[in-house]
Amino acid sequence: MNKISQKFDVAVIGGGPAGMMAAGWAAKIGAKVVLLERNKTLGKKLLITGKGRCNLTNDQSDNREFIKKLGQNGPFLFSALAAFGPNDVVDFFAKLGVETKVERGGRVFPVSDLSVDVLNALIKFLNQGRVTIINAVKIKELVVEKGLIKKIKLVDDEIVAEKIIIATGGLAYPGTGCTGDGYAWAKNLGHEIIIPTPALVPILIKEKWVKELEGLSLKNVSIAVYQNNKKVVEKFGEALFTDRGLSGPIILDLSQIVGQNLAKGEVELRINFKPALDWPTLDLRLQKNFGQNPSKAFKNSLDQLLPKKLIPVFVKLSKINENKKAGQITREEKNRLLKLFFEFILNVNRLDDFEKSIVTAGGINLKEINPKTMGSKIIKNLFFAGEIIDLNGPTGGYNLQIAFSTGYLAGISD
Repeated sequence: MNKISQKFDVAVIGGGPAGMMAAGWAAKIGAKVVLLERNKTLGKKLLITGKGRCNLTNDQSDNREFIKKLGQNGPFLFSALAAFGPNDVVDFFAKLGVETKVERGGRVFPVSDLSVDVLNALIKFLNQGRVTIINAVKIKELVVEKGLIKKIKLVDDEIVAEKIIIATGGLAYPGTGCTGDGYAWAKNLGHEIIIPTPALVPILIKEKWVKELEGLSLKNVSIAVYQNNKKVVEKFGEALFTDRGLSGPIILDLSQIVGQNLAKGEVELRINFKPALDWPTLDLRLQKNFGQNPSKAFKNSLDQLLPKKLIPVFVKLSKINENKKAGQITREEKNRLLKLFFEFILNVNRLDDFEKSIVTAGGINLKEINPKTMGSKIIKNLFFAGEIIDLNGPTGGYNLQIAFSTGYLAGISD
């Protein structure tokens, strides 16, 4: 690395979406900026978001509706959203040559479906502002004197800047360079860290037979979270069985609530495979199905109602003899079968690890950050942006919008 001897107006630590946005906007308003990234390249995690398509934001015209999706910490984002909201993100990338499209659920993607186009646009933005980019850098210490960060000590050098922005991300996808360094620095500087936990993560199930369903995709199902036989929350959409549990959009969005309730005790997931039908209607369909094929073995009589992979599990859990003729199934047996369609119970073991987590819940306590500037209330020239703060949302572009909005505000504020 070449020796950095000159001073900067702004030093941004972390070359993810929040850090790049912060550095670019700081430079755009005239600051001399350096961007420090521990990886050899910028935006490593950005490239894998949205399965490589990069779900930039969510097409929400009402900021209040956006805020609701973020849970109890959501109101913190009001100022940042007002300054740089979803429409601003779309306009920003359009000016950099990335046209976007809106898909189901308001998800906004680049027309090209390529996350690399988003990354290249951000790098172009940095270059326009003549941001100094230093990759593969290791930071040893943030040196504080009289309530200000005076310099950033590197392994064999140091950087001096009037303003420091930490945008190092959380602990999700550690393979992309997320190590939690930012939490340690912030804690040493006097900030409280809300314990980081995986969010938007697969849910692991206790039942061993779930492995038999690995790869089974569920569409138009409803999944509810139960604790102490009381419904906590319910979501409709798509899910996917894994070798140890469940993943997919519904599950990822439910995972944080599941994690919070696991801390209190046992948690169940209850799947409704036929949410568009009621009990009498499905009962009539079963009667008709069994009546048309009365001599057919039970195990072969459900192919019109269930995916092939799910049938052996249903047969086992219904406790109906698999070779029993469909026409001989009793009312009691049919009711057990109907209950499985509407209330397929799975016992939660735990959430999967950070390696499978899309984002991190927890982080720097929002009470210690000024929501109008993203500035620290403890260190005068310190700012935060992105996943490192205690704010996260569901799938659908919400988390990248948080990164862009907080990065913008951190970049332009003083």
